[in-house]
Order: sequence, then structure tokens, then C-alpha cells
Amino acid sequence: MPKGSELLVAALENEGVERIFGIPGEENLDVVEAIRTSSIELVLTRHEQAAAFMAATYGRLTGKPGVCISTLGPGALNLSTGAAYALLGAMPMIMITGQKGVLSSRQARFQVVDVVASMKPLTKLSRQIVSLSIIPTLVREAFRIAQEERPGPVHLELPEDIAAEESSAVPMVPSHPVELPVANAEALDRAAELIRHAKRPLIMLGAAASRPRSTSDLANFVIRTGIPYFTTQMGKGTVPGGTELYIGTAALSERDYVHEAIERADLIVTIGHDTIEKPPFIMGKTGPRVVHVGYQPATVEQVYFPQTEVIGDIGPSLKLLADRLEGQLPDAKALLPLRAGILARVAARAEEDRFTPQRIVHDVRTVIPPDGIVALDNGMYKIWFARNYRTQVANTLLLDNALATMGAGLPSAMTASLLYPHRRVLAVCGDGGFMMNSQELETAVRLKLNLVILVLEDKAYGMIRWKQAVDEFPDYGMTFGNPDFVTYAEAYGAKGHRVERIDHFAPTLEQAFQEGGVHLVVVPVDYSENKRVLVDELSKRLPVLPEQTA
Repeated sequence: MPKGSELLVAALENEGVERIFGIPGEENLDVVEAIRTSSIELVLTRHEQAAAFMAATYGRLTGKPGVCISTLGPGALNLSTGAAYALLGAMPMIMITGQKGVLSSRQARFQVVDVVASMKPLTKLSRQIVSLSIIPTLVREAFRIAQEERPGPVHLELPEDIAAEESSAVPMVPSHPVELPVANAEALDRAAELIRHAKRPLIMLGAAASRPRSTSDLANFVIRTGIPYFTTQMGKGTVPGGTELYIGTAALSERDYVHEAIERADLIVTIGHDTIEKPPFIMGKTGPRVVHVGYQPATVEQVYFPQTEVIGDIGPSLKLLADRLEGQLPDAKALLPLRAGILARVAARAEEDRFTPQRIVHDVRTVIPPDGIVALDNGMYKIWFARNYRTQVANTLLLDNALATMGAGLPSAMTASLLYPHRRVLAVCGDGGFMMNSQELETAVRLKLNLVILVLEDKAYGMIRWKQAVDEFPDYGMTFGNPDFVTYAEAYGAKGHRVERIDHFAPTLEQAFQEGGVHLVVVPVDYSENKRVLVDELSKRLPVLPEQTA
């Protein structure tokens, strides 16, 4: 007769799960044994938070829920940041935690925390498994809920006595395809009418546009309408950045060069915008009209209140909208003359002979092929990569503009390397964020990943230090020391490199990728450009085209 743990693992196999990330504990030992004899690989990490980041990134890149596991109490609570990361970032994920027995307990309340309750505000569903007979049904429901729009995390708690209990066989619940509805014809007609009458239309691609199933239809819509487009930070790559219609990325909410086009637009078609992101632009009384195209109705905020909505499966809905618009937009390219000036301003001084963010982004782009993946941690450099790094393939710049947590860059890159072992994968971390999960270097080495980690060293929490200076506070409480990163990497069995000259930077990255294995490359970063460009220059915002200054 199967145990509860065996039913759980069989249900996970029924969902096509190939890997489970995490750190089990005493309360999971029956589950660990069931995994050992299954087709599923247990990927042991060095911290539960990293396991959750890895599982969430698996969901982000594949569209199928990643799975992570922890013990009860402290282990389960360590998944909390990863749960919020997946919830805000719309990444499908299943978290499985252990618990003391619910029918009897010989250890009283030792390590017992109400994890189900603590996870409820951080998940789409949080449930305790109290009966063997419901395990297949509950697992199927968990995967369905995690994947349906808007995707996110689901938590299941399996007490150790339920895991160890034996029962007669319980049949698995088969999955079935679920097709999303297409937008209503009246909504499509109304949106098409607004777009046809626009004199200066613009398209914006947001976070939900990056779902793996949608990207080809997005590119076709842009090409068929001929309307120039910009992206949010998490919408980068959804349409090839090499197209002549790309006009920039909104790394800031206002005043950047791409906002020259946004401010002149009389209508913006937002595709997949999720207000969980920091606003790419701010609507006001005199701003452009907005057509919201999304899987779900718009979340109306003070800064975002569209005039009409097209709700349904984004790809097929955009095809129907393009059918109504193709060849009928004489003013589609009205804003396109701004493109060259915007991109030139953003790319300015990218080849200076020093470790500026612009030069670092420029050199990274030269060694990463179009299908290579760059996974960013959170720090000042994220703004520079969002502004300056051009993407040509969907989901090749992984950044978090939702929870925006530090510590996610390395685990995210590790998942990308696991999924795509033959593609170049680069993690970009500040020294602060890197040290929050640097222990996962051991996991990366143990898994024999091909992975390069770039650490930008300024010995400070650079973004907050910059904000502190911009707000005219004294420089206080933001600086720290670092280990010798080269020796640190070597202690884990990785290869370490310190780059002292900017002309050695790109060759060092190239050599690391060619050698394979896990490499850590540490470079200094000159953040003086933060104030010069992002404060002083943008406060005046130089004209993007001299002939249009009048």
C-alpha cells in the first residue's frame, strides 16, 4: 500500500515535474525517500530562499510551475521571500513544506509555526494536506491554480504522520488543456477605432507580455501595425530589440529619453502591463489615452487608468486586433523619427575607458549571443541594463521589477543554466546582493553548471547610497568590506578572476565562457554616472533631435 509521501511524489510525476529544489528536513524524510525512487531529481541547495528563487525562475522560463521543498518552521519561513518574488512577478511555483504530526505529537510545539496562515497573503493558495485520499486532487488543483492567469505560487503543507500513513491506491487526476478565451469582438472594435484615429500612437510591452506562449504573436502585431514600441523592464525581449520599431525601455517612471516619445503620444497601447511593476509612465489629466490589452482586466491605480480594455488570451486577441488595423494606420510611424535620437542618447559614452555602468553593459552585450541569458540581481546596475541592454530573444534579460529583492540573481541564473546548458548564462550581481546568496556557488559547482557570475564591486549598498545622496542626506550606514572574491570563488571549487583594466573585461568574460564551468568575475564599478546622467542630465533632458527643439 502506498504512503502519503509516495502519493504526493506520484502526483508530482503526473504533472511532469523533473526537479525539486530545496532543503528537506526530518519531517520530509518519507518524501525524500519517495523522491529517491522516482524519476524526479532532488536539487539540494544551501538555503531555502535560493531554492524558491530557482523554482520561481523555472516557472518564469517554462510557463510550468517549478517545485521547491523545505522542512517546517524556520525552513518553511525561509521560503517567504521567494513566495513573494513569485507572487509579485507572476511566476508559477509549488512550495511543499513539512510539519509535525497533526494526529499526535510527541514534541509539543517545538518548531511549530502556522506556516499555512503565514503563506496565505504570499500565495494564490495555501493548504495543509490532512488526508491521503485528497492528495492527487489537491496537487492537480495546486498546479492548475499556479498556472492560470495571473500565475503565482501555491503552498502545500504535508504533516509527517500523513506522509508516513499507508492507504489503498488512489488514482491520479489527469491534466487537460485549458484554452483561454479570446477578447470580445466589441472590445476589439472599440480598441481598433481608437487606434485608427490616433495621430501619434505608441505600443508598450509589459511584464505579462513575456509569457512564453505569447511572444511570436506580439512580434507579428508590431510588424503588422507598424507602430513603434517601448518596453517596461520586465517586458524586455518580448519583441526582438533589433527591430527598427524599438524606441527604448522605460527604466524610470518619467523624464528619461524614452519619455520624449511617451509624452508626445496621443494614444498608448499597453500590452501585458502589470501595475506590480514600477510605473513605466504616469498617467495624468492631460496625458495620452490608453488601450489596455491583457490576460486580465487592468488594475486601476492613481497612475494607470486606461480608457478601454481588450481582455483575453493576448496572442490570439492581438491577431484579431491586427486584422482590424493592418493597412489602415497612415500615422502609425509618426513617433518613429524620435527613435534614433533616443537610442543615441541612451547609448552615449558606452565605450569610455573606465568601469562605468554604460561600458559594462556594452561589453556584456558583445560577449553574450542573442540567445544568451543575463540574470540580474537588484541594484543600481539594473537601471543601466534596463536602459542600455538590447534584447533580441524573449526572456534573455531576467530582472525583477516587481518585488525587486536582492539575492535572486545567482539562483535565477543557475536555473537558466540548468534549463539551457548550451546557452551562455551570466549572473550580474552587486557585491551586496551577491553575498546574500553566495553560498549557492557550491550548488552551482556541484551541479557542474556552465555559468559566469559577474560581481560589480563598490563596497556599498549602491542604490540606497545613491538615493541617500540625491535626497541630500549625509553618507552614512551603507558601506561595508568584502572578502577576496577570487579566493572566495576558488574555495567553492569555482574559478575566480579580478579585472583591473576595462580593456581586459570583455576578454575575461569571453575566456570564462569558452572554458566552461563556474567562473566568478569581479570588477570595480564607477557609479559617478548615476548622478551625472540619471539626475543632472535627465533633469534637463537634452533634446533627442536638434531639429525638434523648437
